[in-house]
Amino acid sequence: MKIKIVLRKNLYFCLPKTIMLIIGIAGGSGSGKSTVVKKIVDRLPRKSVSVIYQDAYYKDNGHLSPEERAKINFDHPSAIEFNLLIKHLDMLREGKTIPMPIYSYLTCARAEDSIPIEPKEVVIVEGILIMSNPRMRERMDIKIFVDADSDDRLMRVIKRDIEERGRSFIEVLDHYEKYVKPMHLQFIEPSKRYAEIIVPQGGENHVAIDMITSRIKIAQQAKQSVK
Repeated sequence: MKIKIVLRKNLYFCLPKTIMLIIGIAGGSGSGKSTVVKKIVDRLPRKSVSVIYQDAYYKDNGHLSPEERAKINFDHPSAIEFNLLIKHLDMLREGKTIPMPIYSYLTCARAEDSIPIEPKEVVIVEGILIMSNPRMRERMDIKIFVDADSDDRLMRVIKRDIEERGRSFIEVLDHYEKYVKPMHLQFIEPSKRYAEIIVPQGGENHVAIDMITSRIKIAQQAKQSVK
């Protein structure tokens, strides 16, 4: 199992004014991003990590009809309220707790409630399009892209969309061909070039996850030393 690593010069000293480390984890739908995030969190000290999900920041479209909601392209950057996501990252960097939205794919709307996310030493931002936005990339100390074969991603998307988003098998395939695949090629795959670390085979790449965890700990120590 191989891991491709590309490290920027002075990667861990570019933001010495704060000990917070913001890590972006991107990759296509069904690539295994969530598994990678979970395994990284499990390997770090308790209460030292907060996770923000791009999916929570989809624009509220609860006012649309069911027919209009079915046409929403969730894989296009315009579907995400990046301004709010960026504002929340900046608030965390300033030591403030943020109200992360709660979004439902079934209603395409945000709940009235939100999830409080506290500023921690490590903040992980996970989502398919987070590295396609230049302002998001500017705020990340480490950028990771989780890579996977298209066939593997499709199988995971089918399972997820049927179980969690209430779509039929035919609807999933139609949505994949119409939205997921072309948006992946246009926005997500090209964003891989911005990653310092590329992880093939997602959460099954234990060597990569161990290495990333070690890098995070080294980065934390480096920032602590220049505080």
